[in-house]
Amino acid sequence: MGQNFPAATQMNPSLRELRRTLTGILPPTTMPFDRAGDLVYSALREQMDFVVERGAHGVVAGGSTGEGHTLSFNEFVKVMQETHDALAGRRPFVVGLIVNSTREAIERVRALQGLNIAALQITPVHYLFKPSADATVAHFQSIYDATGIPILIYNVIPWNYLSIGLMLRVMREVPGVIGMKQSGGDLKSVSDLVQQVDPKNVVLTGVDALLYPAFMLGAHGAISALTAALPGVCVRLWDAVRQGDHDTALRLHRGLATLWNAVPHDVLPAAVKYIQHRQGLGMYSPRAPMDEVDTSLRAAIDAALAGLPI
Repeated sequence: MGQNFPAATQMNPSLRELRRTLTGILPPTTMPFDRAGDLVYSALREQMDFVVERGAHGVVAGGSTGEGHTLSFNEFVKVMQETHDALAGRRPFVVGLIVNSTREAIERVRALQGLNIAALQITPVHYLFKPSADATVAHFQSIYDATGIPILIYNVIPWNYLSIGLMLRVMREVPGVIGMKQSGGDLKSVSDLVQQVDPKNVVLTGVDALLYPAFMLGAHGAISALTAALPGVCVRLWDAVRQGDHDTALRLHRGLATLWNAVPHDVLPAAVKYIQHRQGLGMYSPRAPMDEVDTSLRAAIDAALAGLPI
């Protein structure tokens, strides 16, 4: 049953279950654009089948890897509806929001009424101006009050990078904020958050180069480009750590690190699409002005993939 998005006046009892639900490997799906930059909505089902068949524990749509920042309002709504329907309840569905105002975040979520959304992954606002700590708390509080949907803070914006203390404050004062995805290459902050966070909250890592040590430190899972590119390999890594098989985990980590070092960050979504294509998905483009994956980068990715069990 989909949500009707009533205003949230108290903590929803289901929030207590999300620590178990939003764990493991949650790939941020890519957007299938054609060369003209138009969305190929029919390709979303292919990608949902791809991640589910490889054992992913959830799906995030509209994140950075998914070029969510490029989607118009109408595109956003249709992408979320199509992704939700293609996923068909097989895994928890997380909606990504990369927007610059509280009002826009609420308007976009309200347009999704009727969808079964496990959580919202929301960045702090990111265009030039940085709100105060109080305004940041109010931002997340207002979105939760208006939608009643649990929130994951997506802490990735360099000039509005939330401190550990502020994230802990948001989760303490806004019960609907049930955790965060900590990105930015900062493994120490992942460690500090795991150590300090309330047991009811979830800490997910977005640090692609350090998935293995993050899992070892107790991170509850990952939402990252590599989890979208190679969901099956990342699930194997997650399982190996949980089973104490560190020989396997270290071998997978080294293979993933080799691949990560071959991929320039500025074309990361395009590279993820190529890696998915190498596993049988259609080949789709990034949205302009992002560059396509050129011949030399394809060769570097191919060489790195040779060392991974894809």
